[in-house]
Amino acid sequence: MRLKPQQTGYVATKVGIDLANASFITMPKGREAVVQAVKNIIDQSFKKEAILDEKIKEILDENYDEIEFQHADERQLFFMIKKKMAPEYGVIMNYDDRYNDLAHTILDELYENYLIEYLVNENKIKNVIFKAFKAFADAYDEIDDIVYEKIRNMKKEVIPGTQEYELLYERFYQEELIRRGML
Repeated sequence: MRLKPQQTGYVATKVGIDLANASFITMPKGREAVVQAVKNIIDQSFKKEAILDEKIKEILDENYDEIEFQHADERQLFFMIKKKMAPEYGVIMNYDDRYNDLAHTILDELYENYLIEYLVNENKIKNVIFKAFKAFADAYDEIDDIVYEKIRNMKKEVIPGTQEYELLYERFYQEELIRRGML
């Protein structure tokens, strides 16, 4: 599951909750400081990927005539180019590998800035962070389906893409995250 930029706060909160619930971790500056640091790291990762995506779009635009002439699938080309250029931009394509890399980065940042303290092996902390990412990713599709059904079953018809739809989606999404203890 690929995270969306508006979900970074949710994932950061999930990481903060899971770290706070771990009996072997203390947070000298509180959970909110941890959540903010985690969110900043995830946002930086998104910025790197956004820069790569923009570069790929430029390449595709520059070669539009050739792509049309060859009847090439732009989505497939986009993915192939991205896979080739990702290492150059520091983007990891495999999501498990990406979450693992983020877990290492987050752990280093939290420890270096005295946001967490622990007396256990670093891998144990990294695993808590990684599992938080995985739990959010695994729950995303299920939550998305639940929210979609709630909106669809409303008495008043709400049109997808409208501001009202987006606001309802966000509210129901947050409610479901709260219900699952992820927010």
